Amino acid sequence: MSRIREFYRALTLKPQGFTMVIAAFLPVFAIIAMFPVVASIIAHFKDDPAAPILVPQMVTAPGYAIALLAPFAGLFVDRFGRRKLLLICTFFYGLIGAAPFLLDSLRVIIGTRILLGVCEAGILTIVNTLIADYWDDNGRRNWLMLQGMLGPAFQPLVFFAVSAVAATRWNGGFLVYLVAFPIFVSMYFNMFEPTKPAPAATDRGPQGEVTAFPWADALAVGALTLFVSILYYVFIVNGSIAWAEIGVNDPMSVTKVTAIPALFIVAGAVLFRFVSRYSNTVQIASILGVLGLGLAGIGLSRGVTAMQISLAIQQTGAGMAVPGLIAWAQSKFDFTHRGRGMGIWTSAFFLGQAISPIVVGAVAAAAGTMQGAFVATGVAALAAAVIGAAVALRHAPATR
Repeated sequence: MSRIREFYRALTLKPQGFTMVIAAFLPVFAIIAMFPVVASIIAHFKDDPAAPILVPQMVTAPGYAIALLAPFAGLFVDRFGRRKLLLICTFFYGLIGAAPFLLDSLRVIIGTRILLGVCEAGILTIVNTLIADYWDDNGRRNWLMLQGMLGPAFQPLVFFAVSAVAATRWNGGFLVYLVAFPIFVSMYFNMFEPTKPAPAATDRGPQGEVTAFPWADALAVGALTLFVSILYYVFIVNGSIAWAEIGVNDPMSVTKVTAIPALFIVAGAVLFRFVSRYSNTVQIASILGVLGLGLAGIGLSRGVTAMQISLAIQQTGAGMAVPGLIAWAQSKFDFTHRGRGMGIWTSAFFLGQAISPIVVGAVAAAAGTMQGAFVATGVAALAAAVIGAAVALRHAPATR
């Protein structure tokens, strides 16, 4: 009970925290909200021969915009402040997201989806920046854990809401984006512009000037985030193919055998909070180790039970990955450079989402099977985890 009370006390600025936890789900919401209605949208545009290709592109279009524009969003955040830009991005997210309800042109809808990605790039960058602005290291870890726990819980609710609204009209699912407006209201009354701290001595150069943007740290954040993001989406994109290779082909059967292991993503968020007491190197090595063990296990599985156990491990690693990467990236940038730093993190993560199918597809072609690709990506993650563990052991006296 004492640990629970300590955790609750650490959740200071609760209205701000819960608002940002929900707001951070909006960029993910933009993609998953469309999957239940892809077939109905394709059916509506059946007279367009390109519809089967264009509609899936419509679903993922925001992710490409985020990958391209998030660094620029971070630049604006550092230059013009956090709160005002967050309000603007959230308001137009709701407006642009719901706009296809009034449209009947597939190509115009794709255009609105790209504009939606512009808003998402700002929202995700600013939310992750503000988490670091508002709280110390302990508070950040608590809110990131909650973000990792609540995000998966929202997903079934989104599917239900979209399906219910879309039942009345082919583009009714787009109305769910109106959820951004109550979030906007909460932001307006609860969010505040953080006070810029006075530069510390470590933030100044030899003549007392504020140091330049830490490009070496930014490149490290971008490279590692891209690597982990590619691994993160291996199962999300290719899991059904791996199931088919062990004889589970029916979509409903895949859903049933995946349902319970998928819940372990929440366990991963809790495990992150435990591991976060150790150094950043230990945290990243743990994430890669668990994720790699799960991916390799999926690739080596020959039966349903073995696949489910491996998937539970993989989902645990996935649950650790996002909060762990965000916490690590936040530690690399001070207030002055934090927006740009988190913009680079956001861009790298969504770039990984875009290229993961390409990378994994190439590996699967070389290996001969999709399960072979799972083994290869799992081994790559485990090798990186071993390197991280070696670095952590070498610097053990300096870690906290």
